[in-house]
Formats: sequence, structure tokens, C-alpha cells
Amino acid sequence: MVSGGTYGTEDIVHGAGYGRAILILLVTPLLWSLPTAFMIGELSSALPHEGGYYAWVRRAMGNFWGFQEAWLSLVASIFDMAIYPTLFVTYLTRMFPWFQEGHRGLFVGMAVVVACALLNIAGVKVVSLTSLWLFLALSAPFLAIVLLAPFRYGALLHAVTKPTLNGGDVLTGLLVCMWNYMGWDNASTIAAEVERPQRTYPRAMLVAVGIVAASYILPFAAMWMTGLTPAAWETGSWADIAGLIGGPLLRIGVVLGGIISAFGMFNALVMSYSRLPLAMAQDGLLPKVFSKVHPKSKAPWVAIAVLACFWMPCLLLGFEHLVTLDILLYGGSLGLEFIALAVLRFTEPDLPRPFRVPGGLFGAVAIGIAPMLLLGFSVIRSEHESILGMSSFAFGMILIAAGFVVYFINHAVKPEGWSVPQEQNAQPAA
Repeated sequence: MVSGGTYGTEDIVHGAGYGRAILILLVTPLLWSLPTAFMIGELSSALPHEGGYYAWVRRAMGNFWGFQEAWLSLVASIFDMAIYPTLFVTYLTRMFPWFQEGHRGLFVGMAVVVACALLNIAGVKVVSLTSLWLFLALSAPFLAIVLLAPFRYGALLHAVTKPTLNGGDVLTGLLVCMWNYMGWDNASTIAAEVERPQRTYPRAMLVAVGIVAASYILPFAAMWMTGLTPAAWETGSWADIAGLIGGPLLRIGVVLGGIISAFGMFNALVMSYSRLPLAMAQDGLLPKVFSKVHPKSKAPWVAIAVLACFWMPCLLLGFEHLVTLDILLYGGSLGLEFIALAVLRFTEPDLPRPFRVPGGLFGAVAIGIAPMLLLGFSVIRSEHESILGMSSFAFGMILIAAGFVVYFINHAVKPEGWSVPQEQNAQPAA
């Protein structure tokens, strides 16, 4: 749920150049991914509950902040989830430009949302099987690029490429890199469905950081050897670049891989995000209708359907705007998770923790500093982007403040909480 492969990383090179792009890709996982992976490793092994990060924050700081954690995650998901159908259409148009005309691309993106919602309602087993095959399929074209590029050493120094419309800079490259490295906490929301989560999560997180970093860095390093100018890169340009390296067959392979990657990531994240309304409804923080599950698959079909209706309108926003808003809102929820890690060390020191963040209490507090400092770059970028006549930062602050308003309205309407019948609350989530 973190990486869909190298697809969507092109803006990193365009904004920073090859050398700085590779440096960013090397440093970012150390400052951004590893601290998050360690935090997730401790909390998910100690509290492998349905709802994941929402359940951790609620246990550490109470209903109000638990609600804000879920609110920030769900609002961020509205923009995050729109990125994947956007990438799906971007790579699709590299092979079939016909979809660029009119609103055809929008209709394709909406079809992706509907298809993945139905696939998730079919059950977690379907999602896991398809995601495994999707991962294997999307890795193959970039392995071919890594193997073929050394034989084209310096050959693309004067290559004529399609003019790019991207005006990104180093900051754009960094934010796209951060987006490609985020999402480690998404897997925690289905902890109750994972076999031996106390042992599985920490090991999986550490191994995954290395694999994801290598999948990003090696293709860029290989292309650097060819001499291709960084100005040739923009979102979706891996398809054209693959054609320069391996001909039309490799170009088709990358296009198909980009489509598969976007579909697979969206499909997996539907499973993750839909568990938040389910867990909140079971805790009485949302109406009990969100706790309804499919009678056969046990998937939270009401939550999936409602979320899909919010994801589709954001398909009208561009890739860079979506990334900036996603990181800004996700950063708020991530900050609450790091605070929950430290608070639980104070309030529940005897809680069994099969995996611990190293460094004792100081380590648990200090581990969140670097990720929070990196999030400052999203604030800087959001002040220079505009949505609905205001800066992206102001728009994001309004969405964050809305979480406070919604909570108090919810509390005023149902001060005792939205009760859930005991027999339904006991049903497995998936």
C-alpha cells in the first residue's frame, strides 16, 4: 500500500535532476519512511486492532483526537485516492491519445473507482490475490530498463523527446518523492486480518523500505547513464522513455504496467480506508449504518460506497495539486500517530510490545522529529498553489478545522454516541 512501483516518480528527476533526485530518493526513506515504519512496527505489534492508527490515537488520547485522526486520514484519502485513477488515465493516454479528448479520461477514472469498490466488496481475499499478481506484473518493465540501459550508454544525450508541460522544481521533486514513500500506516487498519501481526508487521516494514527504495533508484540510475536530459521527464513519460530504450514492445509494457500499478494501488487502498468508518461506527463515533458488512464477504460495503462518492469529484484536480494536499493533510494524521506513540509509552509502560522503537523513551519521542520537519516543505508549496480562489494551505486548514466542527456537531446530536447492537458489533470486519 506504499509503492505501486516506479510509476508516478518522473517529476522527481524533472524537478531535481538525476544526481539530486537519487540523493533525495536515498535520504527521504531515512528521514521519512524508516521513522514511520518503526512507529508503525511498535504500535501495530502492541495493538493489532481493526482501524489501526485510528484505534492507537483513540486509546492514547481519547475519542476527540481519535476522531480527528480518522477525519484527517479520510479527508487526505479523498485527494490521495484521486491520484491513482489520474495516473491510470495518464498512462492510458500514452498509448491511446483518444482518451484525452473531452471528458473521456474523467469517465475512465470514474470507472476505475467503481470497479475497485465492487472488487473490494467481493472480499479481502480477492484483493490480496489480485494485488500479488499486479505487483509481479508491474515490476517486469523496469527490470528490463535497468538491464538494457547500460547498453545505451550516452546514446540518448541528443535524443528528441516530446515537449513537457511540467514546470516543477526541486521542491516539487521532493514532495513527489515523499508521496511515493508514504502510506506505511495504511496496512495497520487491517491488522485484525493479518496472521501473527506482532511478528509480521515489524519485519515487513523494514524489508519493504529497502525494496521500495531500490525500485525507485535503480531505474533512474540506469537512465542517467544514457544521457537523457532531465527536461524530458514528466508524469507518464516512463512510457516514451522505455520506447527509446527497448522499442515499442517495452513501451507497451510500461503503459500496461502503469495502468496495472494505478489500479492495484487504488484497489488495495480502498480496503484500508474503508475500515476507518467501520471501526468508528463500531465505537459509536459514526452512525451504525457504517458498520454494515456484506453478508458473504464481510466487507464494509456502506463505507466503501460512501467513500467512493467523495473520491470521484477530485479526479478533476491535477496530479501536483493532489499530491500537495494529500501530504499536507496526511502530515496532520501522521503527527497524531507519533504523539500517540510517545503518550502510550508514558501512560501504558507495561503494555506488551513485541517490537519497540530503539532508544527508550527518548527514542519514542525523537523519532517523529524528522518526518514533521519534512512536512514543512508541503506547507511552503501549498502557500503557492491555488484551489477555489484560495491557497492550497488555506484550503487544507479549512478541511482540518472542519474535523473539529463535525466532531462537536456529532457529539451534540448524539452525546451518548451512535450505539451499535451488540450482536452486530461482534461481527468480524472482513
